[in-house]
Amino acid sequence: MRKIYEWTVDSNDVRVLRDLYRRQREMSQDPVMVERRESWTRHASLDSPRAMFLAETSGVLNECVPASLLQCHEPWARNMEWGLRDLIFRYESVGDDYVVEPRIRYHWFVEEGSFGVQTEHRRGENDGRLGSYKVDPPIKDLDHDLDKLHFREMRVDREKTARWATLLNELFGDILPVVLRGSYWWTTGLTITAIDLIGLEQLMIAMVQNPAGLHRLMAFLRDEYMHYLDWFEAEGLLTPNNEDDYVSSGSIGYTRELPGPDAAKGAPVRVSDLWGLSESQETVGVSPRMFEEFVFPYQVPIISRFGLSCYGCCEPIHQRIKIIKRLPNLRRLSVSPWCDQDVMAAELGKDYIFCRKPSPTQISMSVWDEDAIREDVRATVRAARGCPLEFAMKDVHTLSDQPWRLGRWVTLAREVCAEEI
Repeated sequence: MRKIYEWTVDSNDVRVLRDLYRRQREMSQDPVMVERRESWTRHASLDSPRAMFLAETSGVLNECVPASLLQCHEPWARNMEWGLRDLIFRYESVGDDYVVEPRIRYHWFVEEGSFGVQTEHRRGENDGRLGSYKVDPPIKDLDHDLDKLHFREMRVDREKTARWATLLNELFGDILPVVLRGSYWWTTGLTITAIDLIGLEQLMIAMVQNPAGLHRLMAFLRDEYMHYLDWFEAEGLLTPNNEDDYVSSGSIGYTRELPGPDAAKGAPVRVSDLWGLSESQETVGVSPRMFEEFVFPYQVPIISRFGLSCYGCCEPIHQRIKIIKRLPNLRRLSVSPWCDQDVMAAELGKDYIFCRKPSPTQISMSVWDEDAIREDVRATVRAARGCPLEFAMKDVHTLSDQPWRLGRWVTLAREVCAEEI
């Protein structure tokens, strides 16, 4: 054991990780990665050579890569090992279109701060699994409590980030390059934050009983998020997300369109050089008219700052698609299990990416039904014919302890797409 800065380094951990990084390097050199990169890039420009497939392991990592397989001891090393073994499982057993890149990522150490109040999430006993929770919102009265809120005060620890990069380079830099690349947010949708602050029921009630108060809250959140993006841009902390980076609500970002043509070579990354995502899953029970009044106008100024944008996650956006299509930089839309696929296909055509999210229940239930899986994929292919099509199997919380199912779903989906050409 030795200490490198604030991290304890175990020689066995280093040996394990070095072997795994060598395996990552080998996987990245597989010729299939060349085809996948090019296919994703063409797909993003709406010139799809084929349907694209992604199958996430994040929600079932304990089944795909049990913690009992881990050999590292130090927490930082175990986290890295788990991620690497997950990458290997995805390459060897899932076989989707995820691209293994030859690099070790790290990102800035950033503290986001708070809005000046604390939201309590009360969770049940779920034996370590994901489950529901109840929000105890800190803003009980919009008219009297809104002044409690303030913009987040972000901080970056540049010295710690530099030390971490030095450690990674010293231990593994001879195997793979160490690259500063990572993001600090997922969605710019605002409504999840609004609900954390005032609660879901109160959000909906305020649309009728206190519309002026709700507009003030949403305006605050819009302005705060603009400030948030300004800070990352001014501090020079943004990094590209135009390759194997997670974008949208289940896709990856390969594109030659970002950064834009006005980006100066070697200049700091701007928000306009990035993919962005907006969504509003929490307002699934809200009418299109109220969505258009209380949500969408506050999202537009934020998501319009990005070079390309994605919209939607689990909500059935077919009910709002005509509103959402007003976004000037829109490229990829989520077609969740609750979406009307025919409506979405008619609205999207060849002008947007049809990102289908099949229901994960079909690979989670105790009964494994390949005919049902084939029919589900076939329905999507027929509905979306002519659209740039991708499948993102995500939000899977169990595979009934049969991790082979994820790869089998990919195989079945590919076969159906080939049959339907």
